[in-house]
Amino acid sequence: MKRLPTLFVSHGSPMFAIEPGVSGPNLRALGERLTPDVRAIVVVSPHWQTIGIKVGATPQPETIHDFGGFPPVLYTLQYNPPGEPALAQRVVQMLQAAGLDAKADPSRGLDHGAWVPLRYLRPQAELPVIQVSMPHNLNAQTAYELGRALQPLRDEGILVVGSGSLTHNLYELGQDVRDPEYAQAFADWARNAVETGNAQALIDYRGLAPYAERAHPTDEHYLPLVVAMGAAGSQTNGTLIEGGMTYRTLSMDSFLFDA
Repeated sequence: MKRLPTLFVSHGSPMFAIEPGVSGPNLRALGERLTPDVRAIVVVSPHWQTIGIKVGATPQPETIHDFGGFPPVLYTLQYNPPGEPALAQRVVQMLQAAGLDAKADPSRGLDHGAWVPLRYLRPQAELPVIQVSMPHNLNAQTAYELGRALQPLRDEGILVVGSGSLTHNLYELGQDVRDPEYAQAFADWARNAVETGNAQALIDYRGLAPYAERAHPTDEHYLPLVVAMGAAGSQTNGTLIEGGMTYRTLSMDSFLFDA
């Protein structure tokens, strides 16, 4: 079976579901290219944070609309892929074998960090989707280790997706930001680290990246990038999937990691 790449997708805000911008068509084209080799998708999203790691094991995950104050149409959208409880148990066993505290969750659905980008990546929703939670105490180093634990899935026809946002300062959305170019500076730095396969730089981003604290006041939307690189394996270069910049400071760039 062909070894699959891993993927980091920027899902930005829930509005991405109805505002495809540059990223939506690019993710759709990528999904069409990858699908013949993919039998299932495992996705890590910052919108499911738990004590320890939970793995969604329901046979039919529901669409969770875990946001408020957005246009009514967003609450009507559904993304209903099948689950695969046997695969979920396999993921639990892999994580436990790596020394991680992991348990199956038989009822959890897919939050918008999972289903919004997957609507573009695989709109037919015919592939099984398993969501893996982020432990509430995850940091960049342990995010990389979580990805490493998922790495064997690449040889089993399973696409590992980390879904976050390359920049994510929601305090500045809708504000009159005088210097929005800081977000592009951070995105450019991350792109260089990804394209040169510099996993350690991504792990140490707080001390190395320009405007790291401003681009990510909290870590959770950045960490899926490190998970995706960890799942790809050491010294794996990534390539940019152009997403552009929305709301002036929200980078929608994504990356494909392919050995």
